[in-house]
Amino acid sequence: MTNKEEVIEIGWNLDNSYTTLPKLFFSKINLNKVSSPELVILNYPLARTLGLNIDALKSYDGVSILSGNKTIEEGAFIAQAYAGHQFGHFTMLGDGRALLIGEQITPSGERYDIQLKGSGRTPYSRGGDGRAVLGPMIREYIISEAMYGLGIPTTRSLAVVKTGERVIRESMKEGAILTRVASSHIRFGTFEYVARFGSTEELKELADYTLKRHYPHVLDDENKYINLLNEVVKVHASLVSKWQTVGFIHGVMNTDNMTISGETIDYGPCAFMDTYNPNTVFSSIDVNGRYAYKNQPIMAEWNLCRFAETLLPLLHENQDNAIKTAQDAISNFSKLYYLNWLSKMRLKLGIFNEEAQDKAIIEDLLSMMEKYNEDYTNTFIALTFNRNNDKGMFSTEEFSNWNNVWQERLKRQPQSNKLVHQLMKESNPAIIPRNHRVEEAIEAADKGDFNVMINLLNAISIPYEHSKDQEKYSELPKPSSCAYRTFCGT
Repeated sequence: MTNKEEVIEIGWNLDNSYTTLPKLFFSKINLNKVSSPELVILNYPLARTLGLNIDALKSYDGVSILSGNKTIEEGAFIAQAYAGHQFGHFTMLGDGRALLIGEQITPSGERYDIQLKGSGRTPYSRGGDGRAVLGPMIREYIISEAMYGLGIPTTRSLAVVKTGERVIRESMKEGAILTRVASSHIRFGTFEYVARFGSTEELKELADYTLKRHYPHVLDDENKYINLLNEVVKVHASLVSKWQTVGFIHGVMNTDNMTISGETIDYGPCAFMDTYNPNTVFSSIDVNGRYAYKNQPIMAEWNLCRFAETLLPLLHENQDNAIKTAQDAISNFSKLYYLNWLSKMRLKLGIFNEEAQDKAIIEDLLSMMEKYNEDYTNTFIALTFNRNNDKGMFSTEEFSNWNNVWQERLKRQPQSNKLVHQLMKESNPAIIPRNHRVEEAIEAADKGDFNVMINLLNAISIPYEHSKDQEKYSELPKPSSCAYRTFCGT
């Protein structure tokens, strides 16, 4: 069977528009083959959406492609160059352990990057081995699919493949490769890289390409570069508000981990908050709490400022005017974020319309949750199903007074109690990928048992179903003297 026949059988329909950009933006990659690739998990629904044949992907040839052992004739097989501010400091980066197979055009005409993460060294590896280990790849698969189920813009995971090789970290680990699917991998850091190391003309080419790929509705505008900035501000105001309303903490909001498309990317030290505490930090490397839960909107705005700085040569020929234009655009973020957040929090409390009192109702509830160490997700579930169990916060006069105010608020809107309950069910997930459940799945996978992961994935894929089978996943972890910590992991 020829290579081309294999490609047709699997369903690859690749285009490589990114390679039309100047050579500054990427490097061609030679494969770093692995010894014994073995498919761990394949995302059947995503494969179908992409127009790929599941049986063919599971075959020897399919797994060979997903493990980086085999090329596709129409593929790009490149590593992308980018930079970024990591914890506030500018750094030259790039795909140090990933390659872009190409851009899959789906049967519905959508375009998605297909990237192999953990596929070996590239010109941007900076001394690393370019490999990844099984645990963190499973973490990204689980949490990215959970985010998708929650309705939050995200990159997705098509597959995890074990490489059959050991990778040296703090100890010997089992190697793995994740197939990541994204609207694109264009990052704030991509623009930072070109602004620092490229020409204004190359910056313009990147901006035009980005507009065509992600914001074609403003491509022909007279002020298209201003509108590019406005669109990116808008999508991130929405994205971060969604993070906050489900208690998601990214953990490493560097500018290289912020996508121009507004998709969540890079699930290294991320985690979901159990007990509500705005100061929550999980990442072991975030020692000063730069990316704590409460700081995520602030850091998103900081990152947007760095992106805006790269566009200054395109915004106006006079630098002072360009800076003023950028500042005006960035100044909209806080307002847009707050309006998005307030709207989503209203829905979580069954509120359909707007009143001035809503802000106080929401903030008073959060204040009580923090004071009494209540679980963030389960508190909203208790309110949704009226499971006020006379424990903790729910047993206090403070809550009773708040509940009276909330109930009076609900009575002032025309919707019935049934509609209020339905709105709350649709707005409050019954299940999140709780940290101890994710760790259980990873530990079992390290021992060769993938059923724990599969069961968890089945549950988190439908977080708003509120089924009996999901109830066990809402159970809190056992008390521990050690705070939960996440690690970047490679």
